[in-house]
Amino acid sequence: MSSARKVKMFAFNRLDRESRRWRSGPSDETIATRVIAGETSIFEVLMRRHNQRVYRAIRAILKEEAEIEDVMQQTYVDAFANLYQFRGAASFSAWILRIAVNEALSRLRQRTRFTLIGTGSSNPAHPVGPDLSSCEDPEEGTSRVELIRLLEVAVDELPSTYRLVFVLREVEGLTTRETAAALGVTRDVVKTRLRRSKLLIQRRVRARLRPRDAFVFLAPRCDRVVKGVLQRVAPKLQYSEQERTRHGTAPTLN
Repeated sequence: MSSARKVKMFAFNRLDRESRRWRSGPSDETIATRVIAGETSIFEVLMRRHNQRVYRAIRAILKEEAEIEDVMQQTYVDAFANLYQFRGAASFSAWILRIAVNEALSRLRQRTRFTLIGTGSSNPAHPVGPDLSSCEDPEEGTSRVELIRLLEVAVDELPSTYRLVFVLREVEGLTTRETAAALGVTRDVVKTRLRRSKLLIQRRVRARLRPRDAFVFLAPRCDRVVKGVLQRVAPKLQYSEQERTRHGTAPTLN
């Protein structure tokens, strides 16, 4: 496995451990109430719990990593300043995602406006907007990393409206209701966009897959099979070697 793939697998494993650690304890709503009451230091727990989700939502709209982090910070600053407005009618996750999406869309509109001013164009550009911890087999881990990368590319190519719904529903696991609340749309809109996004992803992935690349039998497995066979037939090989020595013949490859 290449060093880059090893690094990515290590990052996935670490992310999974960190996520489990921060998600334990009081609910988001309880922590929010305590922050409002004066325990401001534990706002960090909310940030760490939702960093991955907020990142993915913003990345579905923006692409520049530095800009994404800037929008994430602004999202949390706004959330902290307006935490008293969180009433619990929707989940904290949906509430924070609504702030993140609005901030990202605002940043995207600013970027588009600056681009139009700089180029003089009258037409705006089109908006651009797995658990590996159990993989003990390096070959299996490599395959899963490659599949994840293939999916990431397909998702990135989706129109921003479809991409955002797919990320929230399928990647982050939000319900239709939570996604609708986060985006400020109806449930039917979420269902329609999700269905279309899946269809587009399926087409893009299928276009990149080559049947001849399926069911590969790479070196590690080949080595295991050869080693196992040689161990099982070792007595016979030893006997054959003795026979060849006795008759003065040598093994040949035809």
